[in-house]
Amino acid sequence: MVDTEAVQPRHAHARLAPRVIRSVAAVLCAVLGFVLVYASTVVAQVDRTLGSNARDVDDLVGDRPERPADEDAGEALNILLMGSDVRTGANGTIGGGADIGGMRNDTTMLMHVSADRTRIEVVSIPRDAQVEIPECSYTDGSTVPATYGDFNIAFANGGANGDAGEAAACTIKTVEQMSGVRIDHYAVVDFQGFIDMVDALGGVPMCIPERIVSDKAHLELDAGPQVLDGETALAYARLRTAEEGDVSGSDLQRITRQQQLLEQVAATVFSKNLLTDTDELTAFLRAAAESLTMDPELADTAYLVGLAYSVRNLTTDDITFTTVPWAYTEDLLNVEIQPEAEDLWDDIANDRAISVTTTGDASSAWDDGKKKDTDSSSPVPSSSAKSSDSPSDTTTEDLLQECR
Repeated sequence: MVDTEAVQPRHAHARLAPRVIRSVAAVLCAVLGFVLVYASTVVAQVDRTLGSNARDVDDLVGDRPERPADEDAGEALNILLMGSDVRTGANGTIGGGADIGGMRNDTTMLMHVSADRTRIEVVSIPRDAQVEIPECSYTDGSTVPATYGDFNIAFANGGANGDAGEAAACTIKTVEQMSGVRIDHYAVVDFQGFIDMVDALGGVPMCIPERIVSDKAHLELDAGPQVLDGETALAYARLRTAEEGDVSGSDLQRITRQQQLLEQVAATVFSKNLLTDTDELTAFLRAAAESLTMDPELADTAYLVGLAYSVRNLTTDDITFTTVPWAYTEDLLNVEIQPEAEDLWDDIANDRAISVTTTGDASSAWDDGKKKDTDSSSPVPSSSAKSSDSPSDTTTEDLLQECR
């Protein structure tokens, strides 16, 4: 066995790293929200593309937690969603043109689909959470030793060779070790994938609370309701610093924006009748297929169709976003996962609705960790687009109207 030196997180290039799950959650919410019935030629094309990117990482993950017995009909699923900052091809230009090698992720979400298919819960894991990173293996038999530090070291260690499957395997192993929750599927997406999929949807309607100008993010947004195209949505989700606007620089504040953006993406997907718009559906599916690395089962179109059918009646009200309970370290540079997280993991492992609510998590306030008055937070965009009884009854204009 050959040991590889552990990769440390790249804080100096934090502004270049992906700040959103790159629409993986959006893609999966879309797939889980519709019965994907479309032409056999499109199925064949998507199948080939998904299959070519599929990677089986079970051997790299190693021993797995036991899956709890499910007494209900159906089976609960846990899907780990990860963003990659790989800089090959078009992603290098989008990420700022820097040739930095390897890959890292600053966005990881665990999506739980209940066994009875009545709810989806998405849990963000802060990149700077201090955790035990287990020894990780590569396909050539070499390993990288275990370490302790920022959660996103796991993806960096696994991705040292530029292989998204190896990066996913190390992250899966870390999440399973810290939570005791078995990960059934995984998906990794890149910069270009997020842009293409948002553009394929015709953009995402958002309510921006105040004017935002950020030179680093190449972003300028006026306050009010507007539709963000793929490039603008990516810049908004990666936003960390700004010359104008209440942007604190906190990764936890950024998680809040990511979750709100993904809620709006899901609302947009539910508002569209993709089944009757073949061109739009095909563009969306191809964008997803070309940008995702997934496990072989999740990359199978027939499997996705069956999963989609089982959750066809869900609306955005049935999708919940939250964050692992956390608190800042004494130096305010990192965060520590709190004991309440054990209850959250236990709820997920046993397919119960999440019962943990904490006053300091990223979904409750935008905070840079330095404010003494944690009850005073800045305005945030509208994060809940309420669906009508029939998802197709809602339009983009309806979503925008909510913040007028």
